Amino acid sequence: MKKYYLLSTDHLEDSLWFRDEEDFKVAMNYVAIQAVCNPNVSVLAFILMSNHVHFVLFGDRADIESYFCQFKHRYGIYMRRKYGLKEFLRGNAVDIRPVPTENEALERAIAYVHMNCVAANICSQPDQWPWGTGNVFFNQMKPNGKRIGDLSARARNSILHSVCCDLPGNWLINGEGYILPQEYVDVKAVENCFHTPRRMNYFQHNSSKARKRIESTPDSLPAFRDQTIYGAMTDLCRSLFHKESFSNLSEDEQVEFVRQIRFRFSADAGQIARVCGLSYAEAAKLLDKL
Repeated sequence: MKKYYLLSTDHLEDSLWFRDEEDFKVAMNYVAIQAVCNPNVSVLAFILMSNHVHFVLFGDRADIESYFCQFKHRYGIYMRRKYGLKEFLRGNAVDIRPVPTENEALERAIAYVHMNCVAANICSQPDQWPWGTGNVFFNQMKPNGKRIGDLSARARNSILHSVCCDLPGNWLINGEGYILPQEYVDVKAVENCFHTPRRMNYFQHNSSKARKRIESTPDSLPAFRDQTIYGAMTDLCRSLFHKESFSNLSEDEQVEFVRQIRFRFSADAGQIARVCGLSYAEAAKLLDKL
């Protein structure tokens, strides 16, 4: 029996799903590819965060599990090829929960997914986060991009990091290099669920995921994204210590490095752990020495 499901992976404590923008773009395209490879699954909403992901999908549970397993496998192969990481996501558990159709549960699940970027204090609105469906619904702007069918097979495979040839030729790839979510997300079903953009906005801003952050620090500036700090780490190691990576630093140098990260980027222990590849306890221990 087909149902709505909310899928949430565990937060990686000492690593990142996505280290740079290319990683995000590749994963965005894999979401689209799996939508074609798993036609019995409908994608309603999703968000790709630095160290975890969330999806709202519709289908039989077996098909849902297959969709997500194939997505993780495909992205895991990409991570192995790019970074040499073997079985990177094998131990990253996913929680799959059915979403009832009554009591506005589906609206709340979609709002919960979209507001992850706001709760993390990296965006003030979900439509500012490009890696997901936060800017897809009730969007009157006409999408622009190149038709997949107009690309050569070589160009298509290079952009998509896949030899999948069954994607619809009229689907659009935007200038950033990923397939527009409007092409494969069930936009009509979600808009029918919320009825109006105002109602969707109401659910999002009353989402338990973000309400505490919004109410406690309504005027705070967004924090630096993990990818921004990760991208700056090599130059910072070189400029401060004339070394190539955090792993090459002595303990005293690591203490100074995390002090610099906290000062320059307002990073907390969790973010320092993720970008430096430490456990939370190890990051907290270094901070305690400041």
